[in-house]
Amino acid sequence: MSGNSDLRPVTVIGLGPMGQAMAAALLRAGHPVTLWNRTPSRADGLVAEGATLAPSPAAAVAASELTILSLTDYPAMYDILGPLAGEPGALADRTLVNLGSDTPDVSRQAAEWAASHGARFVTGGVMVPAPMIGTGDAHVFYSGPRDTFDSCEPVLRIIGEPKYLGADPGLAQLFYQAHLDVFLTCLSSLLHATALVTAAGVPAAEFLPGALTTLTDIPAMIGDGLELARALEAGEHPGDLSTARMMGATAEHILRTSETVGVDVELPKAVRSHYERAVAAGHGDQDWTALYEVIRARR
Repeated sequence: MSGNSDLRPVTVIGLGPMGQAMAAALLRAGHPVTLWNRTPSRADGLVAEGATLAPSPAAAVAASELTILSLTDYPAMYDILGPLAGEPGALADRTLVNLGSDTPDVSRQAAEWAASHGARFVTGGVMVPAPMIGTGDAHVFYSGPRDTFDSCEPVLRIIGEPKYLGADPGLAQLFYQAHLDVFLTCLSSLLHATALVTAAGVPAAEFLPGALTTLTDIPAMIGDGLELARALEAGEHPGDLSTARMMGATAEHILRTSETVGVDVELPKAVRSHYERAVAAGHGDQDWTALYEVIRARR
C-alpha cells in the first residue's frame, strides 16, 4: 500500500454536487478516476473530462485500491457495497474513505464491518460546500487507523486540507457534527432575527449586513477559544462583565417580542430554557459560560 499519490487510481462512488467536485479535483490533479452513481448520467461531464464510468459498484471498487464514498449517509454505503461483501475477496485489501454523514457510533460500526471483509476504513467529514472543494479554503476531518490515513493523505489533500483526529473512527463524525451544530444554529438564528425585523416592516437588506458583522465579531468578544476552553474545563464562570441572569432577561425579551409579532418561538424558547435552568441551578450571578454546566453530559 503506497503513500505516493503519483497518478494513483481513485474510485469515487456518489456523484451529487460534492462527489462531482471531488472527482473533478482529482482529475485536474492527474489521477485516473473511476466513477459509479445510481444515475449514470451524472457522470457525463466528468467522463468528458477523462473519467471512467464503471458499469457496477463491483467494477468501480475493483478499478482502484482507494475508493472515496460521497453518499448521503452510511445506509447508502451498505446498499451499494453490501452485495460485494458476499463476493469472496471483493473488498479485500481495498481502502474505503467514507465522506458521508452519520453518527459517530454508526461510523465505528462501519469500520468494523469493513474490517470483517478485509477492507481498510477511514471516516471523513467535509467542512465546506462543494464549490470550495479543491481550493485552499477547503478542509476535511478524518479519523481511523493512522497508517491507513497516511497512505491516503496525499490524495485526500487534493480535496482539501486533511485534519487527522485520531484512530477512533467516530471522531471525524463527532467533530463534523459539532462544527455543524454551531453552523446550523447560527443559520437558524440569522433567519429568525431577520424575521423579527421584517415583521416590523424593515427590509431585510437593512438588517442582514450588520447581523453578519455580529457573527464575525464573536471571536473578538470571546477570544480564540483557548481561554474559553480552559474556563469550561475548570468550571470557572466569574460573571465580571455579564451574568446568566442578565443575559437570560434578554433571552426572555427576545421570546416575548417573537410572540408579539407572530414569529416562530421555538428557537428563542430553547435559548431561554438554557438560561432559566442555569439560574435555577445556582449560576445566575455567574457568566454566560455557566450554561455549559446545564448543557453538558453528566457521567
